[in-house]
Amino acid sequence: MRFSLSLTYLFSYNLLQFCGHTWIFANMTARFLSFGEDAQAGTFYFVGVMMSACQLLSLLELFHIADGFEECRLFPRFMQIMQRNVLLLLLISLEEFQSKPIVCVQFYLWNILGLLRYPHELFCLIGTPYFKMLWVHQTLSIPVYLLSAVTEGSSLTLILLLKERKENLESWDKKLKTD
Repeated sequence: MRFSLSLTYLFSYNLLQFCGHTWIFANMTARFLSFGEDAQAGTFYFVGVMMSACQLLSLLELFHIADGFEECRLFPRFMQIMQRNVLLLLLISLEEFQSKPIVCVQFYLWNILGLLRYPHELFCLIGTPYFKMLWVHQTLSIPVYLLSAVTEGSSLTLILLLKERKENLESWDKKLKTD
């Protein structure tokens, strides 16, 4: 195994992402076990900043591919990262939606994907792929990606409906004030 600056950087990046997703997952699980269903309402307030930091850091993955540090296809990764960041920005802008249970489910799925992906990337970087980890990564990623896509789609639909409802209420409020 050769040590280089790019290998050290990629290892540090993947380790940081793994630690971030582990922290979010552990805290969400602890809150859920402590408070039950009441923890769903405060999920975004409790882990939203860390989730935003992890998603902001994920933008670096596009540069990893563009600079040749990683050998992946750029367009699928670009779509995945942008989709998550746009959804996260919409969540930040709509405070009414932040307490919905689907936000908790979405964060869990994103973190499960991170917990499946980043250890696998770390093992591949050091040149010792752990085959059980590879099997778990490849087997569980498919259903989790599908569930994540479904919850992202339903979240986006609910966000757009909520935003439209909010705009309609504001327009009715303006009409009532002018009359």
